[in-house]
Amino acid sequence: MPEGDAVRRTADRLDRALAGQLLTGSDLRVPRLATTDLTGAVVELTATHGKHLLTRMTMPDGAPLTLHTHLKMEGSWRVIAPGERWPGPAADARVVLRSERAEAIGFRLGLVELLPTAAEASVVGHLGPDLLGAWTDADRAEAVARLTTRPDRVLGEALLDQTVVAGIGTIWLAESCFVHGVCPIGPVAGLTDPARFLNRARQMLQAAMRTGRPLTTGDRRNPVWVYRRQRQPCLRCRTIIEAGSVGQPGRERTTYWCPRCQPR
Repeated sequence: MPEGDAVRRTADRLDRALAGQLLTGSDLRVPRLATTDLTGAVVELTATHGKHLLTRMTMPDGAPLTLHTHLKMEGSWRVIAPGERWPGPAADARVVLRSERAEAIGFRLGLVELLPTAAEASVVGHLGPDLLGAWTDADRAEAVARLTTRPDRVLGEALLDQTVVAGIGTIWLAESCFVHGVCPIGPVAGLTDPARFLNRARQMLQAAMRTGRPLTTGDRRNPVWVYRRQRQPCLRCRTIIEAGSVGQPGRERTTYWCPRCQPR
C-alpha cells in the first residue's frame, strides 16, 4: 500500500494538472455514483490526510464538494494530455476527470465517494495527526498521547494504526524504528522518546516526498537500512536482518529489524 509520502506526491501531481481547472467531463465508474456528472465543477485542490486523497471542487451551483479516494493496495492516479492513450486498461478505471489541459484517471481505486466538503471529518476525523500535515505542537502532543495510551501494545502494530498517527506504512515503520534503535516487535513502552521518534519519522517521509524514493542510508546502492533486507547483513553492524509480522489478525504486515542494533 502506498505510504504517506507517495500519496502526497499523487496529490501534488493531481494539483499540477487540475487545480483551478474547469472540468469538461467526468466518469465515475462505481455503481452508486455512475449517474453523477461533475462537468462544470472547478477543481480547487487535492488535500491529503495520511493515505486519503481529498479532491475539493466547487460545483456549478456554488456547492463545495469533495471527491474522496483511497489507493488501498493496488490503486493509482495517472495524468495524461487530452486524447492521449490511457496508461492502463479501461476496465480498471474507477474515476475519470477531464479538463481542457489534462485528463486524470484513477485506476483500481480502493475507495471512491463524494461528500460535502464540510463533512470531510466524517471520513478522516477518526485518523491520528498527519505526519505530513501542519504538525503543530498540538498535533505532536496528540500523536504521542495516542501512541503511548497502551504501552504494552506491539510498537509496529501501533505505528501502522492510522488512528494513532497517519502516514506510516511498512517502509517507514521498519526504517524509522531502525534509525531510532527500537525493535518494531517490542512494546510501545520500549520507545524512550516518542516525540523525537515521530519527528524523525516525519523528516524521513518529507525527504522521500522530495526525492520520490526512500533513501534513508544516504547510499543509492543500499538505500534502506532494513526494509526487505531479511537474511542480509546489517549495513551498520553486519548482524543478519530478521523479519516478522505485526498487526491485527488478518491484517498482518511484515516488518524488519536488526537484532543487535534494535534489541527487544
